[in-house]
This record gives sequence, structure tokens and C-alpha cells, in this order.
Amino acid sequence: MSGPQVISLGCRLNAAESEAMRRLAAGQDDLIIVNSCAVTNEAVRQTRQAIRKAKRARPEARVVVTGCAAQVEPDTFAAMPEVSRVVGNAEKLAPSSFRRKPESLSATGAAASFMEIPAFAGMTSGADVRVSDIFAVRETAPHLVAGFAERARAFVEVQNGCDHRCTFCIIPFGRGNSRSVPAGLVVERVKALVGEGFREVVLTGVDVTSYGPDLPGAPTLGLLIERILRHVPDLPRLRLSSLDCIEIDPRLEEIVAHEPRFMPHLHMSLQAGDDMVLKRMKRRHSRAQAVATVARLKAKRPELAIGADLIAGFPTETEEMHANSLALVEECDIVMGHIFPYSPKRGTPAARMPQVAPAAVKARARRLREACARRKATWLEGMVGTVQRVLVEKDGRGHAENFAPVQVEKSRSSRAKSRGAHDDSVQRPSTSLGTNEVVDVRIVSATADTLVGVPA
Repeated sequence: MSGPQVISLGCRLNAAESEAMRRLAAGQDDLIIVNSCAVTNEAVRQTRQAIRKAKRARPEARVVVTGCAAQVEPDTFAAMPEVSRVVGNAEKLAPSSFRRKPESLSATGAAASFMEIPAFAGMTSGADVRVSDIFAVRETAPHLVAGFAERARAFVEVQNGCDHRCTFCIIPFGRGNSRSVPAGLVVERVKALVGEGFREVVLTGVDVTSYGPDLPGAPTLGLLIERILRHVPDLPRLRLSSLDCIEIDPRLEEIVAHEPRFMPHLHMSLQAGDDMVLKRMKRRHSRAQAVATVARLKAKRPELAIGADLIAGFPTETEEMHANSLALVEECDIVMGHIFPYSPKRGTPAARMPQVAPAAVKARARRLREACARRKATWLEGMVGTVQRVLVEKDGRGHAENFAPVQVEKSRSSRAKSRGAHDDSVQRPSTSLGTNEVVDVRIVSATADTLVGVPA
């Protein structure tokens, strides 16, 4: 193995930072870096599971755990005998954090006040914890690297942290307060990625639509995107990660509606479709505002595809309230739903609210997934016969501009021959299509979750 093994869980921001850490720890073949997620109890459980599995596979390797779960629950991971070191989010982009005997420096090079926990009852690993106060961090940077392993798109961090305090969310305590990357730095990094051959860039952050107020002149996210598109004319495709519908500024709305290089796909942090639940979540939008925003954008750009995060079984949610969230799938035309069964997160206000019975939470999550799956299947079926511009990512698989997943076959004739030889089986993916290539693909069929097409 050349360099560290990196295991990334959670969001796109984690994915970007994982690749940055891979470069920072280059040459350390005996190292496993686990970049954790804390968004749900299940995410923390999966992190622990990944640590144990990785250590079993490579017992001689050092395991360093970092990310949001490490930031908010350092003692949980320090107690695991598999773990050598726990590193906070402020420290994880400092090269010294991954050395066998790291210097006591923060990611910015300034002296940091770490929590040092050499050992405690039940801990056999002797792990050290290097986690400083995340709320003391005032700046962030676009943590980019020369390439993203097995990825055709690059993720650019433009913002980190969050100033909001949704009652279900622990992430502000893992990421700190909102802070933005100066536009000039973002533009230079995007230029560099395009120069390396990337055809698509995704702007990412914890609360990406809160970009700008902390910078001189308080630029908006829309203004940042205008600058990127103007100064990087060779960038073919630009996307956003999850955004808050209530914070879409007028410039951004015009770009979403009319800019062909901005991909027609938005993933929104809606969370619920009932006003009382939204209020108890401490969200900043109403149901009507979410519906109106989607309707307005789709009226201007009908091909716009909507994804959304939705929580099932939030504390105090009744069946009537849940029905409002189910109806939101249709009213907002949600074709890519990320459904989270609510689970109480220690340290959040929602964990102290009256809880919904686990069986009801599970059933409501299933109904939301089924509603989104039906909507997605109808959406995909409606694209059969059309030509889609597809960014090929790996083994003939890729995504259309609207982020619909596409399997690209060699040709109609090879597909027909394949079916003749193997009944109704699908032709094996083409290996002649290059990764990071954008091709026109005629869609010939659709499964429940994927389009199938041939080069047009």
C-alpha cells in the first residue's frame, strides 16, 4: 500500500477533507485515518464498526480517528483499544497530527490547548486525544488536493461550521461557527482543478448558503458562483451540495434558473413538511416557503431535479404531521430523498423532548422512502428516449446534468446481442469510455433507480 488508508463517512465536506488528509499523511503506509460522522447515532455506530473492521484487517497499522464524531465524543473513540489517536476537526488538516509523535500545533500553526487523555478505566490502547475548542476557530480554507481517488468530480470547501442551532443537530459542536473561504482562493483552486482535467466541481460546506457575512463586503453565495463562472470559463459543470431553501439569495436564484454551466439539480435541507415540526426543529423556513421556492425555480427551469433531506419521527410528531411530510414529496417533486429515522442525539434539545415510539419512527421512515422511490421511478421513466449529457465516472457509470444515475452501454447493437445471448440481462458496462469524459447518451430504458443508455 502506498500512503495511508483513508475511510470517510458522512458528508461531501468530509469527502473533500479526507482527500486532503490523504495528501498530508503521504508516505505513512502504516496509517489508517477514519474520518467520522456524528449526524446520527447510527453514523457514530458505523464509525466504530469501521474502526474495528479496519484494525482486524491490518492489526499492525495505527488508527487515527478524526471528524465530527471524534470532535464531540473524543472519549468514546479513545476508549477503543483499536485507536491510537483521536484528532479534532481543527487539527485534522495539520500534517503533524498524523505523525507518530505529532507536534502540539493546531491546523493554523498556532499553539493549541489539547485535551490530553493518556488512559482511563477500561481503556487499553493508551490513545491520546488531540481535540481543541472548535468554536475558537475563526477561519477556513478550500482544502483541495491534486486528485480525488476514483472520483470524476472534485469537492471544494467554500464554507465550514454553522451559526444555527437546529434542535436535532449536533454538527455545530463538531464544526464550530460559520466561516467562509475568500472568493479569490476558491477561484484559484477551481482553476487548478480544471487544469488537472476535472470536468465538474461541487461547492460544499456545512451550511453552504450562509456563505459570506464574515468576509469583507459580505458577499453572497450567488456572487461567489458568478465569480467562479466568470473567471474559470473552461469549467463545464458546477454543482452545490445541500443548501437551505430560505437562504437562496437573488443572484443564486438567477444562476440556478438560467446558467447552463450550473447543473439543474438542487439538494435541499427541508427536514419536514409540517409547520409545527419545523418550529420545534428550530428551522428557519415554513412549509409554504419550501413549496413556493421549488415551484418558482422549476417554473424558470423545468428540468431542475430536487433532492431533499427529511427526518421521520421527530419528537412530538403525530400521524397527521407525518402525513404533511409525505405530501411534501409530491408537492416539491422530491426525486432524490435522503430519509433519516430520528434518533435522539445526546446534547441536543430534541433529545429531551417527548419521543415517538421506535416502531412508529421506523414505519414513517419506510413510508417516506417508498414515496421518494415512487417519485424517482416516475422521473427516471420520463427520461427514456431523451439524450442526456453524462459525466462518466467509473466502469461506464455516471450522472446526467440533473444528477440522474446513468449506466452507459457500448451501443444499441451490442445491447441487442447481449440480450439475445442472455435473455433480458443487461449488457456489461463499457470499458472504452474514459473516466471524467462527458458524453451525449440516448436513454433507452430505466430501472427503479438507474437510467440505461447508449452513446448518442
